[in-house]
Amino acid sequence: MLKNLHTVADLYQHLDSLFDQNIDSDTLFASSYLRGLFSSAASQFVDEQQHISAELIQTVTDKLATAKTELSPQDNAIVQNFWSVLQQAMLN
Repeated sequence: MLKNLHTVADLYQHLDSLFDQNIDSDTLFASSYLRGLFSSAASQFVDEQQHISAELIQTVTDKLATAKTELSPQDNAIVQNFWSVLQQAMLN
């Protein structure tokens, strides 16, 4: 089970920790892709210690929708599924 992610730093720490675990390549791809989108979105707000807000989550969701054409349908499904899991951890 994924722990709650309250700050941008929590999210980055979680995503970075995946590389130290025995995680499948699809999950590593999705985490890297989303980290890039999240970093881009978070830079519009404050800093890594900021709490993850609904506005920040929506910004990432919007960026993901815009970037959909960059991904194959299969990769898009992998990233979308991983994003759904992360959102649950951020909203709890």
